[in-house]
Amino acid sequence: MSQQARRWSGEWATPADVVPPVIDVLVPTADRPAELAVTLAGLAAQDGPVFSVIVSDQSTDAPGWSYPAAEAMLRVLRAQGRHTDTVRHLPRRGLAEHRHFLLSLARASYVLFLDDDVWLEPGSVQRLHAAIGELRCGFLGMAPQGLSYLGDVRPDEQAEFIEWRREVAPERVRPGKAEYDRWPLHNAANLTHIAADRRVSPGGWIAYRVAWLGGCVLYDRVALLDSGGFDFWPQLPVEHAGEDAAAQWRVMERYGGAGLLPSGAVHLEAPTTIPRREADATDMFG
Repeated sequence: MSQQARRWSGEWATPADVVPPVIDVLVPTADRPAELAVTLAGLAAQDGPVFSVIVSDQSTDAPGWSYPAAEAMLRVLRAQGRHTDTVRHLPRRGLAEHRHFLLSLARASYVLFLDDDVWLEPGSVQRLHAAIGELRCGFLGMAPQGLSYLGDVRPDEQAEFIEWRREVAPERVRPGKAEYDRWPLHNAANLTHIAADRRVSPGGWIAYRVAWLGGCVLYDRVALLDSGGFDFWPQLPVEHAGEDAAAQWRVMERYGGAGLLPSGAVHLEAPTTIPRREADATDMFG
C-alpha cells in the first residue's frame, strides 16, 4: 500500500502489502453503534500516512462493531489495506482506564485518540501528521465542531485565539492561570468561524494555543508515555471526566501541545454516555 493513499476499489480483492503503520488510531466506544459506524466511515475516507485502527468496546450489550453499518466500515478499512483490531474491554473502570488500556495496545510512532462520535473530513489525518512532524510537539488536536451552531457566532469566546507563530513551546495550564481561559474556543462552532475569518488555504493549517483538546488528538506516543499517559486512572472513581485534559497538561509541560485550524473534526452531537461528571481528573493537579 502506498504511504500516501488508501487502496482504491480496483485493488480491494488483491493481497495488500504489509506496511507498518505510522499512526495507531485508538477508538474507545460504548453503546453507540450508529455513531461508531460514522466515525469509521470518516477514517475510511482518509489518505496517508499508513494507519491502523483499534476499536475497544465497553457496550452494555453487543459490541458496536457487530452491527451491520460499523461491521461494513471495518470491512472497507481492511479492503483498503488498513490493519484493524476489535477488542472487548470489560468491566468498565472509567474513561482514563479505557484510554490507558488502548495506549498499551499501540506500537506506532503516533497515536490518534478518536472518540466514537466524531466524523473526520478527508485529509484530516494527513494534515495532523504533517503538522506534528513539522512542529515536533507532544500532541496536536482538532477540536470537534458542532455544525448545528454554524449560525451562532460567539466573538467573546473567540477572543483567546492565539496562533503559535514559530515552534510550539511547553506551557503550564491550571485553573486560575491565563492559559486556562482558552477553553471556550472549542465551544459550539467557534473554530469554524475563526477559520473562515483567517481564510486558510485548502489543505493548509494554523497551529494555535489551547487549554486542552478532546475528541480527536494525535500524540507522539513516546512523549505521551514519558509524561505518564493515563496512569493516574486508579486515583479516580469509575464515573469521571477530564482525563484528556489531565494527560495533556502533563505532556504540555514537557513537550508542548497545540490545536490545528481549521478543524476537520465534526461532533455528531449525540447524547453523552457519561452523564455524571462530578469527579474531574484535573482536580488532581494543583
